[in-house]
Amino acid sequence: MKTCCLFAMAACFVSASVLAYPRSGGTLTAVRLHGKAGGLVSGGAWTSNSMIGKVRVVFYVDPDEKELNDHVGLAIEKAKLDRAYYGSVAIINMGATWLPGFAVARALKAKQKRYPRAVYVKDFKKQLVKRWGLADHGYDVIVLDAQGTVLYYGRGKLSQAQTKRVVDTLREAVAESKKNAEEAKTQ
Repeated sequence: MKTCCLFAMAACFVSASVLAYPRSGGTLTAVRLHGKAGGLVSGGAWTSNSMIGKVRVVFYVDPDEKELNDHVGLAIEKAKLDRAYYGSVAIINMGATWLPGFAVARALKAKQKRYPRAVYVKDFKKQLVKRWGLADHGYDVIVLDAQGTVLYYGRGKLSQAQTKRVVDTLREAVAESKKNAEEAKTQ
């Protein structure tokens, strides 16, 4: 009997952790980062609802892993997506790093220069690890459509095939968003 109870408890924990990450076709729980919890690198609060209205790629990054998926950013940059319908958000898991805050701030300034249109956010309290099931000490990539539906989710270093899938998914979502906007103008 004890073995059955222990097995059932273990199954519950495993199934809960398996379900705790973003799933294609689902949406993300609304999150607001402000004050001691984090916020925009440029200052002020950030809310996940601000991502609605454009296709988004979200990078959730442990600063210790910041270069892990640089190839994904470069591939997206080469795709030359229409910025009227697309945007990127880099959320830094500040609670996951051993690096001092000034070193992370310097790295963020360099990234902001390289990607001036990206939105940079700090998560000091690991809220997105808790609320979205993202990697605590890793690197997550999420593609969202303009309504906030998850189209793609990847964790860790993305392969070339996964990178191509991210770019293709973004292209398709931007094309769909553009088509919907044009149809709305004619009605």
